[in-house]
Amino acid sequence: MKHIWSEKGNLPQDARDIREQVFVQEQGFQAEFDAVDQQSWHVLLYRDSRAIGTARIFFDGRDMHIGRVAVVKDARGDGSGSKLLEICCEKASQLGAGKVVLGAQCRATKFYEKNGFQPFGGIYDDEGCPHQMMEKIL
Repeated sequence: MKHIWSEKGNLPQDARDIREQVFVQEQGFQAEFDAVDQQSWHVLLYRDSRAIGTARIFFDGRDMHIGRVAVVKDARGDGSGSKLLEICCEKASQLGAGKVVLGAQCRATKFYEKNGFQPFGGIYDDEGCPHQMMEKIL
């Protein structure tokens, strides 16, 4: 697998397509694309020449926020999601962040815990889907 980072603020079409497929079509989210995309670095994960995953990172105060972590359905379960998190944490560290935070869908918290994230704060709602804030010290 290889990965490519976009320039800050540039949402590549492959990332847009993956997020549309995963979050809008599969999961039913409506407010998928937002102004934060224009303040973020976007990463694409490729297997061979096919984009299979994406995520974005942006500064949230002093911490780096990871968001919109998505892997296409037929690539799930092969370590692609963990690889995306690893890549995001490396980039956040290079950019000077000491901690990364993310809002995890509650059904995915075990996945994030397996990747070194710990929950904090209460559960909140995002378009009818319960989420939990999580953090990882770099």
